[in-house]
Amino acid sequence: MTTTYVDRNLLSVTGGLFVVSALAFAGAATTLSVTFDWPDILREPASVVLPAFVAGGPGLVWTWFATAWTYGLLAVPVLLLPAALGLRDHPVLRVATYLGAASVLLSLIGFLRWVFVVPPLASSYVSGDATTQAAVDAAWTAQHQFGGALLGEHLGQLLIIAWSVTLSVIILRSGILPRWLGAAGLLVSIIYLLNQGDILATAVPGFPVWDLAGLLGSTGWGLWVAALGVSILIRSARRGTPASTGSPVATSPSGN
Repeated sequence: MTTTYVDRNLLSVTGGLFVVSALAFAGAATTLSVTFDWPDILREPASVVLPAFVAGGPGLVWTWFATAWTYGLLAVPVLLLPAALGLRDHPVLRVATYLGAASVLLSLIGFLRWVFVVPPLASSYVSGDATTQAAVDAAWTAQHQFGGALLGEHLGQLLIIAWSVTLSVIILRSGILPRWLGAAGLLVSIIYLLNQGDILATAVPGFPVWDLAGLLGSTGWGLWVAALGVSILIRSARRGTPASTGSPVATSPSGN
């Protein structure tokens, strides 16, 4: 009886955190989009971005802070999910979980640049002379490409897509959650992956870009994470037995 209670609580906490993190990040990101033209402004030069950042004042810095940590919250349910579904010993999901958690960390670094790195650069750019602005421009480009394009966008997105695809395949093969959720996860992951064109174009001019991939991919993926959380909550409400009773999950997608 105690085991059932703990497992259902873990399911509820995991599902609830997926929903909360998805909705909270969506709210913070929407605010950032309205107040700072994010993410489109990411592809603008320092002469556009840094004055706009200074004009946003402390409120913009706190918006970036909120955006960072609402996304960072996602690491908790990602790490809890294998145990919540009774798949703690599933080798493929274990690896995917590490990749998912690493992805959140990399994206968190990308977001928090705007709290700890960008403010002094923006201040120096706006108040400096032409020589100072040229130096800040170079520093801005270096940190933006490394912390933003490389860590936060390229690696961060690729690793979370790998987690989504792995989880979706496991769902489709085991039926541990609704199979439509697995199919939807694969679809939004593929669309989200196409956003890599926009990121690679920052380093390889002329690389093919689908302008809608970022919007459709990130929005669809966020909705999928919320749907994942809701599905887990429904599973928790319907089942009074431990999550580990789902024996079909023994089939591993690695067995090809």
